[in-house]
Amino acid sequence: MDGIKLILMSCCAPCSCGAIQQLVNGEICGIDDFIVMFFNPNIFPETEYQKRLDEQIKFCEKMGVKYVVGDYDHNKWKTEIAGLENEPERGARCSKCFAYRFCYACNYAKKHGFNAIASVFGVSKHKNQAQVDAAGQQSCTEIKYLPVDWDEKLRQSINHESDFYRQNYCGCEFSMRK
Repeated sequence: MDGIKLILMSCCAPCSCGAIQQLVNGEICGIDDFIVMFFNPNIFPETEYQKRLDEQIKFCEKMGVKYVVGDYDHNKWKTEIAGLENEPERGARCSKCFAYRFCYACNYAKKHGFNAIASVFGVSKHKNQAQVDAAGQQSCTEIKYLPVDWDEKLRQSINHESDFYRQNYCGCEFSMRK
């Protein structure tokens, strides 16, 4: 498993901090290089998106980690998940959303010489890791998807010591409907 150039997909700094620390420390075998990708057109409203993006950039820069920010096109994302707006959290809308974001990362990977993708989308209490991994494995057909069991204690420790902006929902405007 040597020679891996990884894209780590992140939804926010509180979810990604432990994974980034593990990658910086070389704790994930075979990873030669990595970049954090923030591609989250699902986050709404845009002010919420910007808060999460700012925190992600701040943490990446603190850690000396490369990052890339994908396009924020919330309307295009809404077109992708059309018809699934009333699905429950962790339902079909989430699977479609993950697939859309993984496909974006795969296209970026092919254009920029990355050969693997992992994510922290399943770290959140709002999400299901098995659902995230299934979407990643189905979407990443030309780029390897790596399901990683991130160190939850490390993530919690970093969060406890940080002053991260924290949100109380996954970001999707439809998950806020109750």
